[in-house]
Amino acid sequence: MKRDTFEERIPTLEEALMKYVNADGVKNRVKHTSEKVPTLKADAAELVKGYLAGDGLRSVWERLDELQKAAVAEVVHSKSAHFPADRFAAKYGGDPKWRIKKKHGRGKIPSLLGFFFYSGIMPDDLKERLKAFVPEPESIKIKTLPELPAAYDIPFKKRNPKTKSDDKSPTTVPLIVHAAETTAQRELLSVLRSIDAGNVSVSVKTRRPSAAAVEALTQILEGGDFYPVIPVKSKWEDENAGPIRAFAWPLIVQAGGLAELSGTRLRLTKAGRSALSRPAGETLRRLWSRWLNTTIMDELSRIEIIKGQRNKRSLTAVSSRRKAAADTLAECPPGSWISTDVFCRFMRACGNDLIVARNAWDLYLWEQQYGAFGYTGHEPILNERWLLAFLLEYAVTLGIIDAALIPPAGARYNYGDLWGTDDLIYFSRYDGLMYLRITALGAYCLGIETEYRPAPMERKPVLRILPNLEITAIGAELERADRIALDTYALPVSDLVWQLNQSKLLTAIQEGRSIGEIREFLDARSIGTIPDTVIRFLDDTEQRAVKLQDRGLARLIECSDAALALLIAGDSRTRKHCMPAGEHHLVVPSSSEGAFKRALLKLGYSIAAGEITTPKPRRSSSASKKAAAPSAGD
Repeated sequence: MKRDTFEERIPTLEEALMKYVNADGVKNRVKHTSEKVPTLKADAAELVKGYLAGDGLRSVWERLDELQKAAVAEVVHSKSAHFPADRFAAKYGGDPKWRIKKKHGRGKIPSLLGFFFYSGIMPDDLKERLKAFVPEPESIKIKTLPELPAAYDIPFKKRNPKTKSDDKSPTTVPLIVHAAETTAQRELLSVLRSIDAGNVSVSVKTRRPSAAAVEALTQILEGGDFYPVIPVKSKWEDENAGPIRAFAWPLIVQAGGLAELSGTRLRLTKAGRSALSRPAGETLRRLWSRWLNTTIMDELSRIEIIKGQRNKRSLTAVSSRRKAAADTLAECPPGSWISTDVFCRFMRACGNDLIVARNAWDLYLWEQQYGAFGYTGHEPILNERWLLAFLLEYAVTLGIIDAALIPPAGARYNYGDLWGTDDLIYFSRYDGLMYLRITALGAYCLGIETEYRPAPMERKPVLRILPNLEITAIGAELERADRIALDTYALPVSDLVWQLNQSKLLTAIQEGRSIGEIREFLDARSIGTIPDTVIRFLDDTEQRAVKLQDRGLARLIECSDAALALLIAGDSRTRKHCMPAGEHHLVVPSSSEGAFKRALLKLGYSIAAGEITTPKPRRSSSASKKAAAPSAGD
């Protein structure tokens, strides 16, 4: 995503020398030759032109060091004539040498790169000549990790007044891995069922979930949200990150057309109800595509410390930002861990410029005059924090990437130079995202793969499964994901022992898991074969799980008498939309409710709101008069 700017070009070397550098600039370039420096600028310019004529241009290029050659190649083989400083530094890890010390006297003069660039622009005629012998630059490759470290070292430095230097003593924090691929598929079904049960209320204006909805959804997320709630020491030291996945899911399903507002609560749409019985991977792919283009919210609004966001003209289109991030993810190798800092640099190196603000001076911290992001070096922090929010709250929630996290408090202190941030515990709740990994589902959603093949579960024999349905942990300490799975399938007996339980298994199946998935987990973690008694137990549970089918919501209609219920249930116009339920009741599936009401009108009836009461028979007018006339005895 690039700002709309006019790109200035220099047609010829002569124009570059005469209009884009002063006399000293031209003369300093002559100093790289063996010629005497002329007094007049025009004479010096003629010397430079002659020096670069014919094979002279190639001779100068061959004297460049490798980084300088790369700088020339990047421009020669691009559509632009401008040197891409930010993208070059991100790709090569540094800048080329632009200036060197004078041989005599103080100060610096342009390096040999000065023959190729003038005010950062390469003349068109030079560029055309250079194409003949300058090789194309190396393709961009992102640095991946052979394996994820067990902990993360947070850089920390403190000024030592005695030595007048910085004492560096990093803080080591354990990494928490969130494997999102299968978790997202199960959570999607759990969230849809929670919405179907009427448990998710949202703001009518913003469509954001209420506090009650967030609390309810947190309970059904696997292992809870990314960060558990911790006791608050004081109002100035609240390190809680707050909800992330529990906040994201209601917005995702609304943006994807799976749920819609009904009063103050969400209800499933026809597509949402269909998603309950469709492969979750396909649904998540559609939700990811819809989120990239949704306008339901801007992820930046979740970083509440950034003020000035109400002025929407100051912000770029959020869909363009998401596309830049998604395009960069699509360039990453699936299955490999990548540092988020490396990912940010790779994004710039790819030319996927992420720009949050049209005018960074309109966004600020605390007070616009001093805390604006327009100051030098502040805007990249703004762009980085938006990216972290997008990745953790939406890409991870949808299973596109796995995440390796540390608590956000103190995780990133690159905002220390911003005005008014001395007392901040963290800049955003997303600061703890340190590594990411494209999942197999993510490769499918990003277009890297044409079909989805779930990654096989890694074999780690850490459990002993006994014939009495007990599961015992052995050897190394169980990983967090294994404990969550065991707590889902079985009842804990002790810290290292679980008992398979049919109610727990049936509940897990209702929440989107399958017996096949449970068998795969037990087989991958068991030190031996699964006992026959356990296999029979799982088979019996699987059969019980499919004997009843959820056909969706229905409306119960009460009739005033059994004859009317029989009439409606048997009439050719209404019977295909309802079914009898006892003597006085009819059941109408929610999908057939409209058709049932229309057919009922043709039959000469309608449905009364609220409780049905049997009307009393009306008396005739003559009977009324007789009742009103006084008797002889009165």
